Order: sequence, then C-alpha cells, then structure tokens
Amino acid sequence: MTRIAVAGFQHETNTFAPQPTTWDLFEKRGAWPELTRGADLIDRFRGLNIPLSGFMAECRHDLVPLLWAGAEPGGYVAADAFDRIVGEIVAGVQAAAPDALYLDLHGAMVTRDAPDAEAEILARIRRAMGPDFPIAVSLDLHGNLSPAFFDAATVVTVYRTYPHTDMAETGARAARLLDAAMTRPVAKAFRQGGALIPITAQSTEFSPGAELYAALPGRDALSVDLASGFPPADIPDCGPSIFAYAETQEAADRAADETLAHLNAVEGAFDDRLLSAPDAVARAMAGPGPVVIADVQDNPGAGGTGETTGLLRALVEAQAPDAILSMLFDPAAAAAAHQAGLGAEIILPLGGHYTQYSQPLTAEVIVETLSDGRFRCTGPMFGGSDADMGPTACLRLKGTGIRVVVGSARAQNADQEFFRVVGLEPAEHAIVCVKSAIHFMADYKRIAPTILFAETPGANPCNLAAIPFTRLRSGIRLGPGGPMRG
Repeated sequence: MTRIAVAGFQHETNTFAPQPTTWDLFEKRGAWPELTRGADLIDRFRGLNIPLSGFMAECRHDLVPLLWAGAEPGGYVAADAFDRIVGEIVAGVQAAAPDALYLDLHGAMVTRDAPDAEAEILARIRRAMGPDFPIAVSLDLHGNLSPAFFDAATVVTVYRTYPHTDMAETGARAARLLDAAMTRPVAKAFRQGGALIPITAQSTEFSPGAELYAALPGRDALSVDLASGFPPADIPDCGPSIFAYAETQEAADRAADETLAHLNAVEGAFDDRLLSAPDAVARAMAGPGPVVIADVQDNPGAGGTGETTGLLRALVEAQAPDAILSMLFDPAAAAAAHQAGLGAEIILPLGGHYTQYSQPLTAEVIVETLSDGRFRCTGPMFGGSDADMGPTACLRLKGTGIRVVVGSARAQNADQEFFRVVGLEPAEHAIVCVKSAIHFMADYKRIAPTILFAETPGANPCNLAAIPFTRLRSGIRLGPGGPMRG
C-alpha cells in the first residue's frame, strides 16, 4: 500500500507588521488550531475547513501524519520557530520513508533569513529525500511564490475563493493531483503576474475576481491555479503567480498563458473599495441596517495589530446610536473588566498600544458581559473550529449605544460567533464593525445588505501607493495600472 506523509506549516507574514511571530504563537490555540503532532492530527482536523483536513479525507492511501502548525498572520517568523518546525517535518519524513509527501503551506511565509520561506522548506526536504521524491503542496490564494518554489514542488493547488470557503476542497484537489503525478508524467508551467493587487480588490465575491477564478477549472489541463499574492510583504516575489499541470508541456503552457492573459485583461477592473472611516460611518448611519464596516487595515488576518482605534473614534465622533465592534485585542482591558465585574462602570484606555497607527481611546465604560472567550465557529469559513480568545468582555461606552468586544488573543473576526461569545447578535444592530478585510463576508453577507471598507491607519496597508517597498523585483507595477518598480 502506498504511504503518504502529511504535514502543515501555515503563516502569512506581513513584513511591515511590528509584532514578531514567535514559537509560542504556534503552540497556542486562537482562531487557528494549536500545534498538533502525529496521530492526533486525524481526530483534531476531521471535518474542518482546513487543507490538511480535505487532503486526509480524500486520500486513498495509508496516511503518515507528522505535524501541523499555524499562527495568526503577523510579522517575521522567528528563525528558531521556523527551524524547529521545519526540522521536525524533515526528520519525520526521513524516519517514515513514505512514498510521497503532502504539505499544507500558506505561500507567504517570510523569516529574516529566508524571504522565500516556502522554497526553503522544500529545499530542506529535497536535500533529505532527493529530487524525485513526490511532494504535493496546497497554498493560500494570497501566496507570494517564486520559480524556485515551483521547481521544487511536484504539484501545487491553490484556494479558488476569497473568503477561503474552499480550503478543505483545495487539499482534496491536491490529493487527486498527487495521485495523477504518481501514476504518469505530468507537465507543468509557471507564470508570474505583472502587478500587485490590493487585498480588498482580490475577493471572489466581486468582479473581476469572481470571473477570473471561475474560469480556472475549465482550462485544458489537469489543474490550473492562481495565487493573487499578499501585498504587505517586501520581498522580490511578492505578487500573483500561476500554476498549471497537464498531460503535455504544450497544454500546460497554453493553460498558464491563457490564465495570465485573462489576468492582464481584467487588471484595470480591480478596485480596493476603500472609504475614509468618517465616510464609512456616515454611510452606515444612513442605513438601512445592519451595515457592516470592515476595519481592513487593522485586520489581524493580514498581520494587523488588532487594537487600533481609528474606526472606534469615528463611531464616537459621529455619535453612532447603535454600533458594535469586535474584536479589539486588548488583554489589559479584558482583565480589568473581569476584575471589576458585571455592571461595573470603569474608566479604561482602549487599544492604541502601537502609537504609530493610533492612540488609546480613554472612555468610561459599562461592563455588560464577561466570557472565557471560548466558542465554536458556525460560519462558512471556520465552521466547526474551536476558538479560544481568552478572557473577553463586552464594554458599552457610557452614554452611547457603542459596544466594543475586547479579547485577549489576536484574531480576525471572520465569524459572527466573535460577537455571540458575549451575547451580541449582529443582525440586531444597525452598525457592525469587524477587524477583517474580506473573510468576514462569508458569514456576514447573510445578514447585511451593505458592506463597507474603511481605511484607517494600521499594519495592513491596502492602499499600495502607501507601502514603503524596497525589495520588489524590477518591473512589477504597484497596483492595477500603477507605477512600475525599477
């Protein structure tokens, strides 16, 4: 019986984010599962919308589970964490001596020593297992991939939805594509796009992303995928990339070229949809509600600090009569609320710890709800996953209808349970503010007729012209129709 080893190492690195991604963040459970090893992977990941889960469910061979590690997107991955996790994977593959390996990777991981971290992972495995050892990889739609990575992987699949509701299916596609590659020769082709695409313009909920990704399965090939790239990463291979696999080299090249031509043809239609925070709040107050406002540049799911106060201040200044915001990463405020107790009225500085983005908002608040921050997600993207945000509280700014959910773990709000954990039902409020960029849409579009994207200072800049790049490759453009580097 064929034996397939499986492992995962997920991180989306924002090289402009101020907080490093250290070993302990991979060990903790937040919105992502905690670091898991060996046979525990089978039960821990069963039924989840995670690529590894989809691969294991689809695979018809004997599985050799090794390790899975993931942390909330943030700054550079610490070298010791990278070396420990990759070292465990390499040692596990060597010891198991399987017939092939599947890796659940992101595609936008960066360490200070390895700007092309996924290529480095594959290089270390290749040194241990040789050039012909089959390696299948699934990737996030936001991967920044290089020719070196493409050359080292046998086959690659990429998410085709943003929000990523197809993560498990992408893992399942990797299982099927690996089967094809293990039974016959598979030709492959790789292309890189010529322009960075703003994160908020990449969604498959809008044009042109919807049409661009819908066309992929119909190409004349075994598999064609497009990674749209992750802009807040100052590395040479930042930007879109295309992977095509076919029975012949001619068919693989044709599929890759057609996809690149389609991407180039629709480039001018990508729209970042950004509004100033005051404009977004004014439009939301005009209704009808509920209206969702995304605090996109403080999205923890793209490395944001999760604690900026720009949007909260806009709500206060506009005297919004009914607004809720989740989740503000502020362990000190959450601890103070728990110490004060239900119904207490206390004065707290909220957020604003990274003063390059915002200042703390000091307010008198009423502690309305307390929670341990543990809940099970129910939305289309993270449904079934158990989250642990640590001590959590719902605070109402006294004299207003503005409520803020403060928590002790940093994670983007991509599920309505981020409000329900403290008893708030999003559909019952006029303005619903989420610290997320796009992923929230999978769940919140079911209750909100209007979704707005607010531009406030944060570690996830969505206006590409404002990002201080220094290491991009020559010739790539800063956004659709934007200026060319070098």
